[in-house]
Amino acid sequence: MRVLGMMSGTSADGIDVALANISGTPPRLAAKLEGHYHWAFPKMVREAILRLANGAPTTTAEISQLNFLLGEEFAAAAIAACAKWRVPLRKISLIGSHGQTIFHQGTTIADFRPGDMAVGGHGAPLVPFVDYLLYRDAKIGRVALNIGGIANVTVIPANARPQDVFAFDTGPGNMIIDALIERITKGRAAYDRGARIAASGEVIRPLLEKMLRDPYLRQKPPKTAGREQFGSKYAETVWAWSKKHRARPQDLVRTATIFSAFSIIDALQQFVLPKTAIQELIVAGGGTKNPLIMAQLEAALAGIKIVESSRFGVAAEAKEAFAFAILAYETFHSRTNNLPSATGAKHSAVLGKLVHGRAR
Repeated sequence: MRVLGMMSGTSADGIDVALANISGTPPRLAAKLEGHYHWAFPKMVREAILRLANGAPTTTAEISQLNFLLGEEFAAAAIAACAKWRVPLRKISLIGSHGQTIFHQGTTIADFRPGDMAVGGHGAPLVPFVDYLLYRDAKIGRVALNIGGIANVTVIPANARPQDVFAFDTGPGNMIIDALIERITKGRAAYDRGARIAASGEVIRPLLEKMLRDPYLRQKPPKTAGREQFGSKYAETVWAWSKKHRARPQDLVRTATIFSAFSIIDALQQFVLPKTAIQELIVAGGGTKNPLIMAQLEAALAGIKIVESSRFGVAAEAKEAFAFAILAYETFHSRTNNLPSATGAKHSAVLGKLVHGRAR
């Protein structure tokens, strides 16, 4: 089957569309990425998503309208992607769509999650099921790290069975950095391209120590994080601290960047490495484009080989969209596609609703 996977994450910068060619049955599932396309949200749409995700007052009417508006955006992204690849819409067998999270409390406006919740799970994380299929190895212990708005890991021991795999959110990825950049540039930039601003600053040690005392970092897995923990309110607190202490903007951005890197490293050192032998860290997500984050990971995780997901045939920015193509493929074939050891479900389940449509 040719399957479109579609993903919009906590950064809410747009929609990633992955074209996957999938055949077979687990554990001999063959999945190849044929193309990746990014559809940027109009400014008005992104602002609406972030405003609601950050807890602003709203109405059922506004949420309903945004639900339909996002549906139009996802449809436009799929059509534009297929046009770019010169793939007729009629050649697409399935679409696996994550939807857009506006509040992370076990569900989203998409319908992969309720099936896991119905058997006692949290409905998240879902990507570890695909990480296990893609990255398991008889001799090599691996961690799949995705650095999006939030950073998360899937731990896959050598020769792992599904029940041996575990996953959790480590804390912030790009979320705090992006919020500070937008504030500093007054909306002219949405992220620190190439970590240029952070590279020109110095770490504010008292602030970094304060950030590293955040209770979430001490909380044991399983755990999930989102804008409730590290969104606009958190960024406002950091900004207020910087104003009170007259910190330079570049120092603030560097400190937030180092905090993201340290929170990932700390999670691995606390909850993974003491009990699991890991030889490879497979990285994906927008945070892989931040050289300062990647340099910190390499320096702190000596002895662990860091490789991009592209080595396995999936570009870092396409990884999560590709995962939802595989989840959709398994749903279509009525096969279980959750990982109870990651979500906390009592048993495996078939996730997602099958909605029939016709390409125009």
